[in-house]
Amino acid sequence: MSATTTAVDPLITARRVLEIESDAIRALIPRLGDELLAACRICIEAQRGNARIVVVGMGKSGHVGSKIAATLASTGSPAFFVHAGEAGHGDMGMITGQDVILAISNSGETQEIAFLLPRIKRLGLPLIAMTGSPRSTLARAATVNLDIGVAEEACPLNLAPTASTTAALAMGDALAIVLLEQRGFREEDFASYHPGGALGRRLLVRVRDIMHGGGDIPSVTPDTSVSDGLLEMSRGNLGITAVVDGGGRLRGVFTDGDLRRTLDRRVDIHETPIGDVMTPGGKTVRPDDLAARAVRLMEDHGITALLVVDEEGTLVGALNIHDVFRAGVV
Repeated sequence: MSATTTAVDPLITARRVLEIESDAIRALIPRLGDELLAACRICIEAQRGNARIVVVGMGKSGHVGSKIAATLASTGSPAFFVHAGEAGHGDMGMITGQDVILAISNSGETQEIAFLLPRIKRLGLPLIAMTGSPRSTLARAATVNLDIGVAEEACPLNLAPTASTTAALAMGDALAIVLLEQRGFREEDFASYHPGGALGRRLLVRVRDIMHGGGDIPSVTPDTSVSDGLLEMSRGNLGITAVVDGGGRLRGVFTDGDLRRTLDRRVDIHETPIGDVMTPGGKTVRPDDLAARAVRLMEDHGITALLVVDEEGTLVGALNIHDVFRAGVV
């Protein structure tokens, strides 16, 4: 190794890496066609029979394959990853005669995967290959081959898998999302696969799950004085009080902002009815709305609390930003 090295601007290197990897992904776009459609048909037809997509890879391709399998599984396509080396030592037993194999190898000549090809053929399993060499052993053995070849790696030695793994990952994402759309996968389905994480909470938690109800809802009638309305607001500790008619239907809302405007006008808070200074109507949500929608509404309008009404406009609950924070929705 040379004792001296040439200084290279780190930002120039970083930009070059991202440009090469971006080019690698863009180069995949014109290649999309019959091969991707065939791969999708194979996966969809197999899933109708409760088959799984078994992703196989080695080395860096194996790490990419593990992520692709996770993405497929989380978007409704049952999938799991099998290390190609371990498959040759017993893990092939995890694969059934109804499954689909998705094998990833940039060279298409990975020995551990080539060793599995006769077994895959004997089982009669559809084989989807992702390779950078359409004439390779793996590509020629595959039912369909998705070309993920790159012009160069981002590594200056053109050795460390960089652009090639990026291209494989992107192609895997493309396949997973096409399958998601073809299967009519919905937000509710996605949430059911992610019940324990923040994504699941945003897609599963409803307003009714976190709102304050019953006697905890701060509310007054329009003829209540502003001063008594403030007492009710303080009791509720939500920074808001609802103004309702005799039937419990929402007529307006009184907030900290309304209080500031009232004081600026030097209104007598002991004599003035709250109905004269409230905000008519106000921003509301329904009990069955996703809590995430309530968060968006608060963010869009710069407010920290919302009232909850039913289809008839009757007040049934209230919540503020702290409630959604405690629920882990944001």
